[in-house]
Amino acid sequence: MVDDWPPTAIAALRYALGAAGLSGLLLASEGRPGFAFGRLRLQLLRGASVAAATLAFFSSLFFMPLAEATTIIFVAPMITALLAPLFLCEPLRRATWVASIAAFAGVLVILRPNLAELGIAALLPLVSACGMSALFIANRAGAGHASPLAMQASLAIVAAPILLLAAGAGHLTGGPGLAIGWPPLAVAAKCALVAVTASSGHLLIYLGTTRTGAASIAPMTYVQLLVATTLGWLWFGDRPDGVALAGAVVIVAAGLYLWRVQRNPG
Repeated sequence: MVDDWPPTAIAALRYALGAAGLSGLLLASEGRPGFAFGRLRLQLLRGASVAAATLAFFSSLFFMPLAEATTIIFVAPMITALLAPLFLCEPLRRATWVASIAAFAGVLVILRPNLAELGIAALLPLVSACGMSALFIANRAGAGHASPLAMQASLAIVAAPILLLAAGAGHLTGGPGLAIGWPPLAVAAKCALVAVTASSGHLLIYLGTTRTGAASIAPMTYVQLLVATTLGWLWFGDRPDGVALAGAVVIVAAGLYLWRVQRNPG
């Protein structure tokens, strides 16, 4: 869609549709009391985190292949593991530092050609990774304060206006590729599809982080890397080069090493 409509507008429409759909489901299942989310600052943090992550990721696809952008985002488990002890009092082990250093080395391997070609835009996936890490931690901190459906509705309700403001600001700047016109029907339909699939994915992430540590569940999202690489290759012809593959191997290996150590401390 990034060639048909501004990425800021795509992100805004995706969350506007998600907020409307989730609010309707919440109203039907829990009524008006379901919207008493509680812990307002935490809900604002969750929504702002996912809004920043979504905006940065969608914008990165304007500049770089899907597989590379997705690969860089997978430093999020390491960032989560580093921050979890600070905010959640989860234990910080030597393995966390080892895995984090290795993962960032993998990111530098991937960014080495892109940073020179794209400049600061090549760092957008890192911004997205930080946003997702904040979401993992906030999900864990907010576990049990509302139903899973209510937590997902609050996420979209907070994120949607932030992204709408970002899209409007981009339109007013007159920057290239940021002017918003009426979306093509195909784009609107795809945004609706993303709203359904991504909301389902966020729900599953939330359920996972409420049942175990945030640092433990984050590496499970590595399957996304395999899917993104495959789809990018088949649909867009973005065949990853040797440098990108080497960086991906380092990041995934670091994440799986961290996960293994956390499951088997001995």
